[in-house]
Amino acid sequence: MAQAAVVAAGKGQSKARDKDYDSEFHYEAWTPRFNPWIVALTVTLATFMEALDSSIANVALPHIAGTLGATYDEATWVLTSYLVSNAIVLPISGWIANRIGRKTFYMSCVALFTAFSFLCGLATTLPMLIIFRVIQGAAGGGLQPSERAILADTFPPEKRSIAFSLYGMAVVVAPAIGPTVGGWITDNYTWRWIFFLNIPVGILSLILTSRIVEDPPYLKRVKAKLGESMGGVLGC
Repeated sequence: MAQAAVVAAGKGQSKARDKDYDSEFHYEAWTPRFNPWIVALTVTLATFMEALDSSIANVALPHIAGTLGATYDEATWVLTSYLVSNAIVLPISGWIANRIGRKTFYMSCVALFTAFSFLCGLATTLPMLIIFRVIQGAAGGGLQPSERAILADTFPPEKRSIAFSLYGMAVVVAPAIGPTVGGWITDNYTWRWIFFLNIPVGILSLILTSRIVEDPPYLKRVKAKLGESMGGVLGC
């Protein structure tokens, strides 16, 4: 009997701890300072830019190969490198965002994506372009999961489906129009403007995100808790 009482007490304490953890670190009702649709349009801007880059360079490959002295098959690495690095970062985005803050992670991704888009446009050799595309794709890989998380926290449950439809339009329309936009830019200007196009969009996204987007209270607590844990480990 005494042993059963101890087990029951232990289970009760465990449930209490779990409940306290849920209330402290999980989703809670929260209203952002700005209209949720303004937040949604802000984060969709960079996601549209990233999704567009997954296909905008397709039709420019012959021009890229000719300019950089490479074969067409070698130039396809411009696409492959971007997609592979993008896919590698996708599953670890949440882990990184919890440790440095979702807004900080999102803005870092936008800043790196914009900077390496500029460097892609300046590339003078194919290996240089591929390296820049790898980093550009890795930065872009954090944008889509971060936007989905931001939308989930910004909108109440009954309005999330409408918010996610905006996200869905961006990630479907952007790759669809990418070859058309890329072909028009390549024919009328140069393939380098395919990458330079991201610069004003990225800068605008950074300005709007810094002023409009914010981390929810529970995520700030998660970040603080993880910071304390890391400090304790380093202190040992």
